[in-house]
Amino acid sequence: MGKFTVLAGVLLGSALLSSTAMAQTELSLWYHGAGNEVEAKIIGQIVSDFNASQSDWAVKLESFPQAAYNDSVVAGALAGNLPDILDVDGPVMPNWAWSGYLQPLTIDEAKIADFLPGTKGIWDGKLYSIGLWDAAVAMVTRKSTLEELGLRTPTVDAPWTKDEFMAALDAAKASGKFEFAFDPGMAWTGEWYPYAFSPFLQSFGGDIIDRTSYTTAEGVLNGDAALEFGAWWQSLFTEGYSPLAQDPADRDSGFANGKYAFSWNGNWAALGALTAFDDAIFLPAPDFGNGPKIGAASWQFGVSAKSEHPEGASAFIAFALQDKYLTAFSDGIGLIPPTPASAAASINYKAGGPMEAFYELSAKQALLRPATPGYVVAAKVFEKALADIANGADVGETLDAAVDEIDADIEKNGNYGF
Repeated sequence: MGKFTVLAGVLLGSALLSSTAMAQTELSLWYHGAGNEVEAKIIGQIVSDFNASQSDWAVKLESFPQAAYNDSVVAGALAGNLPDILDVDGPVMPNWAWSGYLQPLTIDEAKIADFLPGTKGIWDGKLYSIGLWDAAVAMVTRKSTLEELGLRTPTVDAPWTKDEFMAALDAAKASGKFEFAFDPGMAWTGEWYPYAFSPFLQSFGGDIIDRTSYTTAEGVLNGDAALEFGAWWQSLFTEGYSPLAQDPADRDSGFANGKYAFSWNGNWAALGALTAFDDAIFLPAPDFGNGPKIGAASWQFGVSAKSEHPEGASAFIAFALQDKYLTAFSDGIGLIPPTPASAAASINYKAGGPMEAFYELSAKQALLRPATPGYVVAAKVFEKALADIANGADVGETLDAAVDEIDADIEKNGNYGF
């Protein structure tokens, strides 16, 4: 009888396990990180941990190459087969929410009270997405370069003014030690332009879209401040401060090879600079008159509008917000941990860590790109305008044409709900 009792117990236990597994409702997750082994390992661990932590939901992960991800989501939306959980690039989120791809998150917002502002995807007064990291840009140089050129070391509380920044570029140019004084990153295109360069415009006092109404670019992309910005931007290339055409290899290694005195680059490239030079330093953005600005918002998680299980999808996202996962992403791929606790536990962003400066920059200088569904069009128009101006186009005419194109798109789409 004892053997039959044991066998019955084993069979009953197996049945219970099977029942539990069957009870888990499957949730689909689309992710943009295919091809990044470290990133894939971390997101895979979160999925595995979540699935094992409870008996209601089982997340199934499908990853896409980043370059094809947005097109895959749009195609999926048109075909009516979006997953339960999406990740979305922060500035694109308002367009996806307006287009009906996303629904508001139903997580306890107390969980994200101390998250960096750039990680919170808010549109129309509602939280639609939340990020497990942020990204920031700084002026990368060397302490020895500042000393040799006789330059003041700027701080977050006392950044360089426009005049100080241009004097720094003049000093670097006059030294004859560098091929170019300043590398803004012209080898990169697409979202790099509005992310990295519109903060310069915003520091001058302009913007891509008028944020008081979100219904026009008139006056902010072609007003006096924008014209001043455009003239300055063009001068970087016409006066030989920056390379107009740049090989991608030079973007990746030019600073390390001593070609550039200053490089405008992100925290994802910081470890390379620190490896190249033990005196690498990350400086805040210059203040061109209206405060120093840098971009904010990276990839974030949201719930598909078509999900039949938003409570499960939101439960997964809330589970992923644990500090141990935020720190794991930071340590694994170098991005900024979004909470003080996750930063303090990280290798690079803890107090005294080699990339600590980026957390402060993200907290104090970051400005979200305009939170409007029209951003996806405006960003492309802005990119073309800046490329044309860099290549010598008339500043005023180019910015006026950009305003006309952005405004036409806004009008065509009924002001995008504004």
